[in-house]
Amino acid sequence: MDLPALDSPLYLIDAIGPFFPGYERFRINWSKLPWMRFQEMEAEELREAFLKVREDMRTFCRSVSTIGYNGVTLDDVPHLARHHYLEEAVAGRVEIYREEFRELFRIIHEEGLQVYLTMDILTLTPTIEKQLGRNEKRQREFLSGLLDRFFTDFPEVAGVVLRIGESDGLDVKEDFRSRLVLKSPAMVNRCLKTILPVFEQHRRRCIFRTWTVGAHEVGDLIWHHATLEKTTEGITSPALVLSMKYGESDFFRYLSLNRNFFVTALPKIVELQSRREYEGCGEYPSFVGGDYEQIAIELRDAPNVIGISVWCQTGGWTPFRRLAFLGTGSIWTEINTFVTLRLFKHGELVEEAVSHLPLVENKAALLELMRLSEEVVIQLLYLPDFARQRFYFRRVRIPPLLGVYWHHIFVAQSIKRMLGHLVEDGEAAIRAGHAAMAKIKRMRSLALQCGLPEEDIEYMEYTFGLIALAREYFFRPDDEELRKRLEKAKKQYKKRYPRGSRFRYSVKYDFKPFKLGSRSIRLFLKYLVRQTPDYRFIDKIIGLRLLSIAYLVLKRSRPKIVPKIARKSAMGLDAIFK
Repeated sequence: MDLPALDSPLYLIDAIGPFFPGYERFRINWSKLPWMRFQEMEAEELREAFLKVREDMRTFCRSVSTIGYNGVTLDDVPHLARHHYLEEAVAGRVEIYREEFRELFRIIHEEGLQVYLTMDILTLTPTIEKQLGRNEKRQREFLSGLLDRFFTDFPEVAGVVLRIGESDGLDVKEDFRSRLVLKSPAMVNRCLKTILPVFEQHRRRCIFRTWTVGAHEVGDLIWHHATLEKTTEGITSPALVLSMKYGESDFFRYLSLNRNFFVTALPKIVELQSRREYEGCGEYPSFVGGDYEQIAIELRDAPNVIGISVWCQTGGWTPFRRLAFLGTGSIWTEINTFVTLRLFKHGELVEEAVSHLPLVENKAALLELMRLSEEVVIQLLYLPDFARQRFYFRRVRIPPLLGVYWHHIFVAQSIKRMLGHLVEDGEAAIRAGHAAMAKIKRMRSLALQCGLPEEDIEYMEYTFGLIALAREYFFRPDDEELRKRLEKAKKQYKKRYPRGSRFRYSVKYDFKPFKLGSRSIRLFLKYLVRQTPDYRFIDKIIGLRLLSIAYLVLKRSRPKIVPKIARKSAMGLDAIFK
């Protein structure tokens, strides 16, 4: 299959799903392929496992190609690239991966799709890290040479998707591990200018992701126009495509369109998520049609938007494990995936996009069901009065979702105290939550009419019932009766959805008094949190400089002051303070 022209439209979708069937780990890191799983296998077992991956890859690719996607993204370059610095055992495993992935590339091409591989800058083994040290020039030359040889070895790969603003999670313990080595816009700019000629020479696309998690000077690249301008200054390469998330934060609701789409005329694609990692991961319907329709319309005025990159499996650290377009599938994710492409590729509105869905005959009932699911998520999973406000802390746009994170539901005094300062009418929020619960009852009826799994709506009803009850705790006086109701609801939920039979949400209660008083909270919100993206003088002096030092000192003296989920999940809280 010939390589596409460097100016052709991109409609990409992640293809990591085929690597996960049979993966028994309870909480899965969905940020990339489960390389640790394969590292533990002997050579013959590994080859046997890839036979199943091939079968599932063909099934997946045939499905997404039929819908209209034209390329897939897979992890990753380092596991397939030869280098003389590689440890002997690692080099041997790389040879097996190269052989197996070449066969996967053949299957993907046969289904009419292009192949794009991901890569973190910089992914290293212990020996490579020792050889390169912290020498920026040596790291750039290593990367440039690695890509050059890789493109020569794999002419079937159309390009590479580069990530510079987030590294491997703390749970990754395998041979290869990525590090954040590009810490400023100037460093990123130098790196791009070094490697882009390699992409041009081989006629491959360099898809550069602007996603960052707030670490270092380049940490606000995702949303700060000046950082993006400095990063891309003087770059006009025909091989470069920017890849941007649609909002200023991760895949959440209540985010206005990322204004960086309008900052540069460089080609760009929009990152979207159909398996909503913060909204149940496809275990219940969480329709994206309304949000994405608005984004698609607004982007018509943005210069040089040439496509989208959709995540139908990637994202999050959760036990939820439905796989889109494989096995029994993930019907809610698949509906989102289909509609998303119709909105952006064909310029349709939601009603027309849903009318083309081949899955359900009763399109009117399906449309109502999807609309209601979106309303329930917006009104109850999120807390509208809080979510509508914009808050920035250091280089991060604070997420608009509070109290629910991946597969955790948190009910704590700290959240109660914080919301008391941020939400004016708590009783209205409680009423809105109960109104949303009534919509779920209608959704169950509609699911039956559509022949869609009613048990998923039932699961949504039980889960969101806990969240509705939590609102009463957050906005009403704390009393023993309400706590008993919360504990009883939690026990009933765990009994109905035990850990062994259903990957339920983890419900965590903390009723201990919160140590920060109202005055301290007000001072924190006034001096360390801002409501506009522009940095104030106090942000530059205290927020970006002194706070980093204070955090390190506090962490060393009292390491457990940071909650476990913040210390152990993803990159950990430390990244925000770098």
